[in-house]
Amino acid sequence: MGLSILDHKEQPVAHGRKRLSTGVRLHYYVAGSGPALLLQHGIPKTSYYWRKVVPLLSEHFTIVVPDLRGIGDSTHPDSGYDMATVADDIAELMSELGHDKFHIIGEDWGAAAAYQVAARYPSRVQSLVFQEMLLPGFGLEEWAQFNPQRPETHLWHVAFYHVRDVPELLITGREREYFTWFIKNEAYDPTSIDDDAIEEYIRSASQPGGLRSIFNIYRATEANMAANKKAAEKSLKMPVLAIGSRDFIGREVEKQMQKVAENVSYKELNYGHQLAEECPNELAKLYREFLQSH
Repeated sequence: MGLSILDHKEQPVAHGRKRLSTGVRLHYYVAGSGPALLLQHGIPKTSYYWRKVVPLLSEHFTIVVPDLRGIGDSTHPDSGYDMATVADDIAELMSELGHDKFHIIGEDWGAAAAYQVAARYPSRVQSLVFQEMLLPGFGLEEWAQFNPQRPETHLWHVAFYHVRDVPELLITGREREYFTWFIKNEAYDPTSIDDDAIEEYIRSASQPGGLRSIFNIYRATEANMAANKKAAEKSLKMPVLAIGSRDFIGREVEKQMQKVAENVSYKELNYGHQLAEECPNELAKLYREFLQSH
């Protein structure tokens, strides 16, 4: 990647790639030692999103941080962008790396994928952190509609990206302008989004297949709605921590998890959607307290 990510000893993390049984090749990096902890990024971010959090956790955990299929330095298949398929990718990656059981933290679409991992592989997931996301089938589609009571969190892009071909037409060649605005707009403190992070997210979106893969995640909304409603028929038993941002989705993440899990706690931070960029120290403290108690 050409970008330095360090562990708690200020040593570079170890990067690798694994080709899965589906033919998808996932890029990932690992750091630290101890119980396995999987970190899953959202969209349009990459595994680089977690760089500020990794050194705050790697002393206590063996951290695995993948790029989801179609994102960053993972390959860009034609299909499989529904969260159940993404979850199967992640479970296979963890098996390949020798981790039968693990904790999982997901934010944004990484949280939607993390829920599916927990639902599909409940005996393997020791705990789940669900951060700043609305599950398709449980509110995401409603938040894509304008509501004057929450205009700042009108998730208009969910519907826009769902339209085939038009987002590619309008954004291709303007990735820098569009994603710089988009990512900073969702932050409470836009100055916390460093230039190197913006450059990495733009690089990912601008590569061949980059935009298509991002938008195909949103185009799988109907499949995700069906899969989530089916999965919710059986409540999650493992401990779940819902984390919300006061300036973005907030307490709705708790309501989301209470619909699908039995053992839910909630924490809120006074920032925006990009928590690992905006307040990594406070966020990592919440993670450690939750994970080390389970």
